[in-house]
Order: sequence, then C-alpha cells, then structure tokens
Amino acid sequence: MTKSQTSIEIRNLYKIFGAHPEAHVEAVRRGMSKEELGARHSHILGLNDINISMPAGKIQVIMGLSGSGKSTLIRHINRLIEPTWGEIVIGGQNVLEMSETELRDFRRTGTAMVFQKFALLPHRTVIDNVTFGLEVRGVDAAAARATGLRWIERVGLKGFENRYPNELSGGMQQRVGLARALSNDTSILLMDEAYSALDPLIRTDMQTMLLDLQKELGKTIVFITHDLDEALRLGDQIVILRDGSIVQQGNSQDILLNPADDYIQRFIKDVNRGRYIRVASVIEPASESALPQVPAEMMLEDAVKVLSDAAASAANVIDAAGRIIGAVTLRTIMSVL
Repeated sequence: MTKSQTSIEIRNLYKIFGAHPEAHVEAVRRGMSKEELGARHSHILGLNDINISMPAGKIQVIMGLSGSGKSTLIRHINRLIEPTWGEIVIGGQNVLEMSETELRDFRRTGTAMVFQKFALLPHRTVIDNVTFGLEVRGVDAAAARATGLRWIERVGLKGFENRYPNELSGGMQQRVGLARALSNDTSILLMDEAYSALDPLIRTDMQTMLLDLQKELGKTIVFITHDLDEALRLGDQIVILRDGSIVQQGNSQDILLNPADDYIQRFIKDVNRGRYIRVASVIEPASESALPQVPAEMMLEDAVKVLSDAAASAANVIDAAGRIIGAVTLRTIMSVL
C-alpha cells in the first residue's frame, strides 16, 4: 500500500450560522466578536478566519473545549458543513468547487471518517460493517470481504468478524469503526473525538495502535480531541481553538515551551512536560566528550533516568547518525520540568 501524498490547506475559512450568514462576514473580519454577532444579529460565529496547512502523511490534531469549533471544522473538510467563506484545498483541488458528483466521489474514495459514537449499523455483523463502504463503492463482494478480514485482523479483532456490535465492548466497537475506515484505503482519515468515549486504558491502547498504523500507512489524519495529553501524544502538528478562532498552532514543543497566552498557559499547566518535551528542545553546546549519550528525540523523563543511572549531571546529545550535536544538563531539564 502506498503512503498518502494528500495535503490539506484551509484558507480564510469562516462559518456563521444563521439566516443570512454571508451578510455578516465583513463585520466579523473587522472585529465583531462572537458575543456581539449573537446579541445584535442573532447569528452564531462557528469559525473565524481559520488558516491551517496540514502536511501530507502527518497527524494534524485540532483541539479545544466544547463549543470551540473543532467538530465544525473537521466537517468542512468533506463538506458535510458548507462554509460561509474561504477555501479548502485538498491535493491541489478546491473542495468547494467540486460538483455534486465529484464531491460524492471524493467522500467515497478520498476521505474516511471515524466517529466518537462508533456509528456502527446494529443489524450488520462486524465484517458487514467493515465492508459497508466498499459495498457502496461497488467493490466485488469477495474482494471486499478479503479486504475487510485483513483489516479486522490488523486491528486485533480476528475471530469476531461474525459478531454483532451489541456483543462487543466499546473499545472493540471503535476498532471496528477504524477497520471500516481503513478498508476504504483513502488518503485522508478524519477522526472526530474518536477515543473520547473510551476508558483510559483502552484509549491509550487505541492511541498506540493508531501510531503504529500511521508508521506503516502514512495517511493524512485529522484528529479532533479535547484532551491535551492525547493531542501531545498523537499530533505531528496541533491547532488549539477557542470560540471558533485559532489561539495557537505548532508542534508539541512549540505549545509546551512557548505558550501563546494565558489561555494556553492554563491548558498546559498540569501536563507532565517530561513525557512530551524532547532533549533536542533544550540542547546546549557540548563541552565534554566523556559523558553518557542520549538521542536528540528522547523525551526528558527518559533522559533523567539515563543521567541518574550514570550518576552524571550532563549528557551529550546525538543525532540519528550518532554524531554529537550538543549537550543537555540535569539542571536545565529540571528547570524546564
């Protein structure tokens, strides 16, 4: 299976809910707030000037609290929600310019979606749920079943293909939903709060499985969550929304080390930084050669263990080729933590 080469560009995207949304775009551009728009015009500002460049083959996390606009945003990508203004360019093509036929084909073959509530058909078995999208596309029944069985095994549900959804746990049902999405072999995978309904341990297992699959498949994944730990673990890039606007975007290191404002500060204050900040983010000039060595991509909490085991106060940092590129000290690590 080839890896995804599909990027997503969201440009100047606005969504206003109400009777005459287009009439209020310019007022919002000039600075009208969500509260003022609602009070004066009885319209709701869903998204406000969203600009995101999502690279191909990466996991883009969109996070925020309830009402921030994250689920509204993900539904614009496959035009389940029509924007009031803006552009959504996927693989070089503007989704908003697609005809009805092109859009239907794009939804069938270009994107797949995994939902928070699983969205399984209760009267269909696991294998029939997994192959549903292939049926809709007109794929031969034998070929669809072979594909479905392969993904059922890949997500750890071999032997359950003839069970019904009500015979499965929540975590197993979500695995069925993921297998269904993967069976369609689309380049883009949209995951809307996919793990929010799961117990913590099952949720962690599902995150691990997604990361393992992503190493193999290299899909363009848009992952919606309200959980910062989940965002930091999964996201190659993270966007944080508040009241329909972007507050900050960047990678996990940007978010943790350079919070944009007090709102982001409050978001990250209880995060275990040692679990997510890499040695490369706190590197200093190398001074000695006879020091223990740690990889640049190692997390700080693991680097602390290396230093503790070696009874050392500093370590040299090496790149993927084994070259020393700097050093990290225990003092610096502790100040960051």
